[in-house]
Amino acid sequence: MDLQHIIETVGAFMDFAGVAVMVFGAIISIPLALRGFQPRRRRADSAPLSVYRSYRQLLGRSILLGLELLVAADIIRTVAVTPTFESVGVLAIIVLIRTFLSFSLELEITGRWPWQSQREGAPDTSPASSAAG
Repeated sequence: MDLQHIIETVGAFMDFAGVAVMVFGAIISIPLALRGFQPRRRRADSAPLSVYRSYRQLLGRSILLGLELLVAADIIRTVAVTPTFESVGVLAIIVLIRTFLSFSLELEITGRWPWQSQREGAPDTSPASSAAG
């Protein structure tokens, strides 16, 4: 077994893992949402999430994780197996599209961009602030 075959196998496994995380997350999110799952880092003055909103947040998180695994698989295969300018360019476009999707999902799930620490006017509910107080 040569190195190229091993890398292709690892890439295929990562693709499978990414899709499996999304499918498994979609299935597991249903009973969690029906039980009334509420995120830990919710604003104190906000109303509880509806079943629909809870399911959307849970599903969005599983899609985000699946996208990260799919990007990792693309990077492994493109950089390690066929590092041509064309394949790296295609990889760059794929990563840009998936990064845009990830940012959009993060905004949808948390209500803020990934680089923002928290919403304006929202109380700090992070574990570090509760341990300090």
